[in-house]
Amino acid sequence: MTIRRARPAEAEALTRLARRSKEHWGYPPDLMARFADDLVIGADAVARDEVWVLEDDAGRVIGVHRVVPGETAILEDLWLDPQWIGTGYGRQLWQHAVGVARTHGARAMELDADPNAVPFYERMGARRVGETPSTVVPGRALPRMRVELD
Repeated sequence: MTIRRARPAEAEALTRLARRSKEHWGYPPDLMARFADDLVIGADAVARDEVWVLEDDAGRVIGVHRVVPGETAILEDLWLDPQWIGTGYGRQLWQHAVGVARTHGARAMELDADPNAVPFYERMGARRVGETPSTVVPGRALPRMRVELD
């Protein structure tokens, strides 16, 4: 497996990967349709942010993460193709994202987690620090997670 910078031309494939990964949690099609606009990794984001992909030995992209640098970096995306969930590659992507955040001088990294992914992020050392109201589902809130990097 190799982690490398994403290319803007891969944006559409990365968006499809994010959507497949989200579907892993069993959301019904009508709700997935509502999530669609929030599950876009556009070419502009790939060019602007720290977007990295995990490739298998055949060169297929099986995972992606996107970090927005800052004193508190934001992990905007961390997605793994569903067939690879539970294999340790999510941890590898997380560790790489933490390294990217540190390289840019971040002292902490925060993210809004899918509720189903909270146990993963807790195993990675993140803790809940609040909630972020959903922009898609009224009355729903996403757990806000934080990991200290110093």
